[in-house]
Amino acid sequence: MPTLPHLSGTFIDYFDLFVGGMWVTIKLTVVSILIALVIGLVFALFKISNVKVLDWIANAYIWLVRGTPLIVQIFVLYFGLQAIISLTGFWAATWALAFHSGAYIAEIIRGAIQSIDKGQREAGRSLGMSLPLTMRRIILPQAFRRAIPPLSNQFIIGLKDSSLAAFVGIPEIFNISTTQAATNFDPLTFYIISAVYYLFLVFIFTIASNMLEKRLESSD
Repeated sequence: MPTLPHLSGTFIDYFDLFVGGMWVTIKLTVVSILIALVIGLVFALFKISNVKVLDWIANAYIWLVRGTPLIVQIFVLYFGLQAIISLTGFWAATWALAFHSGAYIAEIIRGAIQSIDKGQREAGRSLGMSLPLTMRRIILPQAFRRAIPPLSNQFIIGLKDSSLAAFVGIPEIFNISTTQAATNFDPLTFYIISAVYYLFLVFIFTIASNMLEKRLESSD
């Protein structure tokens, strides 16, 4: 078991290296979640549509993501995308993570949309709005507000899931910790340090999401 002086000394010695990995983790998480939000919105709309083919496509996508391990999805998409399109490792891993998170976000958004009273949709139509315009101006703003708490949780899950990008060579926090653990023959020290960085990021993102929720509540 590493002592506290050893942990603190190693933390300081490798601070710059881990901070670089932390920024890669943040970029990987934020970009993949933003893409996943678009994917999730599209498939959520597919699920609530009256077109059976679109509903079937959405269900098949969500079933596939839920039924297979994330690491398998990352490997399949990472190497599959690299074989089809010339992408950097960062973007291939980002799309793989977005594909995974998109399925869960689709269910979050679908539930939020369906929680809005149907009378509001009917009121929009009675004012002469088309269904897409009613969704954009009335339903979706309220749905996204209700979806903030579960979306925040999914964001944190996406942050932790980004550690699996280490297995395809992305120099994020976990990749750095495994590399240095093998190089210095001191695995526990570097894994504890990586845990500290993940806890710090989760703490920051939790505060940010709580502030957003309170701001939306005050605006009501």
